[in-house]
Amino acid sequence: MGEERLGQEIPFSVLEGVRIGNAQDDAAKTGVTVLCFPAGAKTGVDISGGGPASRETPVLDPTKENIGIHAIVLSGGSAYGLAASDGVMQCLEEHGIGYDTGFARVPLVVQSCIFDLSYGSAKVRPDKKMGYAACMDALNKGKPVSGSVGAGTGATVGKLCGMGQSMKSGIGYHAVQIGNLRVGAVVVVNALGDVYSIETGKKIAGLMDRERTGFLDSVAELYRITQPADLFKRTNTTIGAIITNGNFDKAELTRIAGQTRNAYARAIRPVGTLADGDTVFAVSCGKPVQADVNMAGTLAAEVMAKAIENAIATSHMEDSEYLSHCLGIAGK
Repeated sequence: MGEERLGQEIPFSVLEGVRIGNAQDDAAKTGVTVLCFPAGAKTGVDISGGGPASRETPVLDPTKENIGIHAIVLSGGSAYGLAASDGVMQCLEEHGIGYDTGFARVPLVVQSCIFDLSYGSAKVRPDKKMGYAACMDALNKGKPVSGSVGAGTGATVGKLCGMGQSMKSGIGYHAVQIGNLRVGAVVVVNALGDVYSIETGKKIAGLMDRERTGFLDSVAELYRITQPADLFKRTNTTIGAIITNGNFDKAELTRIAGQTRNAYARAIRPVGTLADGDTVFAVSCGKPVQADVNMAGTLAAEVMAKAIENAIATSHMEDSEYLSHCLGIAGK
């Protein structure tokens, strides 16, 4: 897959209508990323995970009222991390952003969380204060930063045989333009399986051998082990969003979100297990342009796959430091 097929690569920061901010606890290895839409944005969602930690996603149902949301919150902390949205709502209300009910402005905030309690400290989770800080960063024109930042601070991959054989991951971005249509992807890669480059087919992160000198194949190991004793103790979630200026309604955005899920299958193996809880949002914002929903969905999957690769490429750290957080302070 070459750049000609993808279109012209552009900085994610040029996408209009969205502001991005981050906050994290670097010692505890958890954090929050806020995608803020001050003017509101039509949004759809695809939830394929068996146990997603989510907030307010029913409002995105195409059969519900056709109003825009004001923020997407991506965070660590599993279900505990949902508290971060309280801070995001407070911040947005203070800045006059929200749905005008006639009595008060109510910010519409949706959220999805990754499980990062097995890395760093399980007792420190994103809270209202951290969510507020991430939202303030977004409103102050924070930048989309890849790697171990924000919601990607505690992201890891390749956990079939436990954290001691896993690898660090993070949050990644990619954006392209074809004609006037812009499509960007942001993703927090916290998968049970291994991650592969969609261009070369080579594994770029995932399950390592016990000596941490080379890779093992998670699919082969899954077949060999057949019933890993603690597979379901390592909950995993890959969460992300597609941002486009395509003039799509909620039903079309829901379709684009569903089509984007193909990126997970292309770049992550195995994926979609009961130990994975995966979510994709799709948002239309900025100056609207007309586009075909099938083309946009196809492009969204390709852009998301590149964002997954970006999350891995920007998240490396010294192996000794990584292991100290996996094995030394987990649970403290």
